[in-house]
Amino acid sequence: MAYEAESKRSRVVVETPTARREVTQTEAVRGPDREGVSGATVGVIVVLGVALVTILVLFLMSGQTIETANDNLAAQQTAPPPTTIVQQPAQQPPVIIQQAPPAPQQAPIIVTQPGAGSSTSSGSNDAAIQIEIDKKILEDPTFGPLGITVSVLDGKATLIGTVKSEGLKSQFEKMVRNVKGVKQVDNQIIVSG
Repeated sequence: MAYEAESKRSRVVVETPTARREVTQTEAVRGPDREGVSGATVGVIVVLGVALVTILVLFLMSGQTIETANDNLAAQQTAPPPTTIVQQPAQQPPVIIQQAPPAPQQAPIIVTQPGAGSSTSSGSNDAAIQIEIDKKILEDPTFGPLGITVSVLDGKATLIGTVKSEGLKSQFEKMVRNVKGVKQVDNQIIVSG
């Protein structure tokens, strides 16, 4: 770019108490030459050139797309009809339903027939002991929900079931031992916890 020089002259009068004098100042300012192309014009030309190239590329690409589509259509019309494939449904895995364990029920009363050598009073005594143990289990909120089975035969109480702690196992055995008529306790309770 060419620059043109422009000068300014100014005259200043300076007065002092003893004299008066004139001072002349000259300023030279250089600015761009008014002839030629401005920066804004160059920017517009560049933008228009990029837009023109983009439009040209898009036009060429769309022409190729149309030709490819025509080729695909012609190939489909001359090709034999497609084969139909029937797909069988996949086997489903079995459905597994988990049920909650049944609610604790009253322990069954086991009444055994007296053996050949035992007396009838022993059988009725076992039934009375069984009823007393079942009554204590149902009345106690700790032992009722456990679902432990107690069977009595000749004064021997057999305990069968599962508890969560050793302490609960020994408490249950102690409760059965304290029933009148129990001579022996066979504690087969399993501790699961």
